[in-house]
Amino acid sequence: MNEIREVIERKAALLETGDAKAILAHYTPNHVEYNLAPPLRQPGNDGDPAALEAWMSTFEAPPRREVTDLEITTDGDVAFATSLDCLSAVPRGATEPFTLWFRVTLGLRRVDGRWLVTHEHESVPFEMDGSFRASTGLSPTG
Repeated sequence: MNEIREVIERKAALLETGDAKAILAHYTPNHVEYNLAPPLRQPGNDGDPAALEAWMSTFEAPPRREVTDLEITTDGDVAFATSLDCLSAVPRGATEPFTLWFRVTLGLRRVDGRWLVTHEHESVPFEMDGSFRASTGLSPTG
């Protein structure tokens, strides 16, 4: 499980470097991605860093991602992991940073001896009061 933990934490740490190719090296070429941005399912990118680079360019500097509450389950060459992640960044043109906590579920597979992400799902809860507002102000501490 240490190998999987290292992959997940390394992937998050690489975001701060702005190196999209290095981040994508931790994914299978045909991975499935359901991230926070529309559409409902991200199209496969076959390792093309263009979309990730375009997203990172919307910030003054590459965002910082912290992985917390990481839990990993393995069975042979397949694993899944859940975590609560924190993204911090300053949007381009803004003067103040934002912090966003969100939920992450990863599916991983050992391919040629390396653990790679095959499925990634990120989400924030939404208010159940009929407003359907995303609950972006949540944090694990309250």
